Amino acid sequence: MIAGLELGGTKCVATLARGREVIDQRRVPTRDAGATVGDLTAILDEWVAAHEVEAIGVAAFGPISTDRAAPDFGTFLATPKPGWQGFSLAAHLRDRYGLPVGLDSDVNGAALAEGRWGGAVGMANHAYVTVGTGVGVGLVVGGRTMAGRAHSEMGHIFVDRMPGDDAPGICPFHGGCVEGLIAGPALAARAGVPGEALDELHPIWNPFVHVLARLVHTIVLTGAPERVALGGGVLTSRPELVARVDTAVRESLSGYAQASFGVGAPVLGDQAGPLGALAIALDVLEGGTA
Repeated sequence: MIAGLELGGTKCVATLARGREVIDQRRVPTRDAGATVGDLTAILDEWVAAHEVEAIGVAAFGPISTDRAAPDFGTFLATPKPGWQGFSLAAHLRDRYGLPVGLDSDVNGAALAEGRWGGAVGMANHAYVTVGTGVGVGLVVGGRTMAGRAHSEMGHIFVDRMPGDDAPGICPFHGGCVEGLIAGPALAARAGVPGEALDELHPIWNPFVHVLARLVHTIVLTGAPERVALGGGVLTSRPELVARVDTAVRESLSGYAQASFGVGAPVLGDQAGPLGALAIALDVLEGGTA
């Protein structure tokens, strides 16, 4: 029996499971660290008291320290989320429950879940890209997520843009990085309405596809993934964009490395994130380093 916590930009999902079999799942809004963790630990208190929970897995927004050997493991770093920087989530959970705690980025967790149960089963190298409140990349190489002092933050790289695309970008750290240009809030800033309100013919999707394809181009040539899953709220509301990105990536690669990868939607759908937290918990029980 394991528990998983997926911490997202707008909501958090707590899941109780036996392996992948979900026993209970609950959602709470993401607020500041004190309020949000209070909501989540109230749920965990109930589960731990009623069940023999063996481990807790956390898939969290970042940046967050993912180095298990570091004294600040599980501590939020320079995150733009108000009230989270400096909060030591892993230490808080270990002190409260005395259980093994695994922790990784939310998108790394989703990638691990796709590798265990989704579209990347049997693949040593694969990636998961989420486009929602932010843009994140989970990259698995040799069966393990890319992590060192912290986790990958490829959503904050700079890429070339379509001619005429001069939007300043809204990332508070980098302005026109990938996240600053195509995350949900960036689309709303560009169009004046939420991304989900934009139909598939809106011209905003042209620079969106261009920027996202450039990100995937970079992922393909750096991590050598066999598959790149494109998920998150923006793409869930406009699934036809996945095929457009796939086409744009292959055009930008110009025949280079074309046979080595596929691009598609996550097989686990909107459960990739919650199941990612469970995959992290299972990694801890199995002796992994998530």
